[in-house]
Amino acid sequence: MRIDVHAHYWTDDYLDRLVELGKTDTDTQRGMGAGDGKELEARSALMDRAGVDMQILSASPQLPYGDDRQRAADTARFVNDQYASVVRKYPDRFAAFAATPMPHVQDSIAELGRALDELGMIGVTMNTHVFGRALVDPEFAPIFDELDRRGTILYLHPAGANACSALIGEHHLTWMVGAPIEDTISIMQLITNGIPSRYPNIKILNSHLGGAMPMLLQRADNQVGWEAPDTPEKPSDAARRMWYDTVGHGHVPALRAAIDSFGADRLLLGTDFPYEDGDIYVRAVDYINDPAIDPADATSILETNAQAFLGIG
Repeated sequence: MRIDVHAHYWTDDYLDRLVELGKTDTDTQRGMGAGDGKELEARSALMDRAGVDMQILSASPQLPYGDDRQRAADTARFVNDQYASVVRKYPDRFAAFAATPMPHVQDSIAELGRALDELGMIGVTMNTHVFGRALVDPEFAPIFDELDRRGTILYLHPAGANACSALIGEHHLTWMVGAPIEDTISIMQLITNGIPSRYPNIKILNSHLGGAMPMLLQRADNQVGWEAPDTPEKPSDAARRMWYDTVGHGHVPALRAAIDSFGADRLLLGTDFPYEDGDIYVRAVDYINDPAIDPADATSILETNAQAFLGIG
């Protein structure tokens, strides 16, 4: 069963609520084919063309984060109810990760509980940072405690905030460079703070082949002793406690590096729909079967890893 774990869904109604919450970058997501109605029908046809049986929907990076606690909580409920409605209508085609109203910790815990217990969502999605604050900030520890208690999935996606660097944002590099840098920073923050070992029941799924992590694991192992000596285990060991989607824009060398670095069993099919659409979407799936990839690894990534990770099928 082919399950695409990295696929987005946004209706205009939801994006309008984000504008009310203070978001200023929702225009990019409008009219991309990631909405409801005919856009949902076209998505399903594309999935068939690519041989994808199911998508796990997520609202990240357009999550209901905002300073207004009540408005953020209401918006999170709104989008989670939307997603639950789609899943009820198409249970064989879609499942969903829940959104939370960060940075409001108690509201986020309440909403993730409602989404998992009442709406039947399959895990939780968060951005790699919250308004420039790392997820490993002690203030957010109760969320990790709750996720670990529940033994659920935490899917992380870049915020699209240039890794808080003008060197990225002021040079038109937000998604080309900034997004995988945010992935990389987030993963290393999780590792140096011992999150994978401290919370072993959380299944952490990182985006985009882990950003630059496949190229940095040995460097991190070599330098962690003097730069982050309190790290509880080798970065390469901690990295292999987590999972990574295969969004690599069809670049086979990057996929091979991730397989060699993390192991094929840690990779799950992802496409980044609708940013990868049409022929590019099909390529996002087909490149895993490239002759340069071991056929057994390709089969695991395409057919079995996500089912085991998600507990589907």
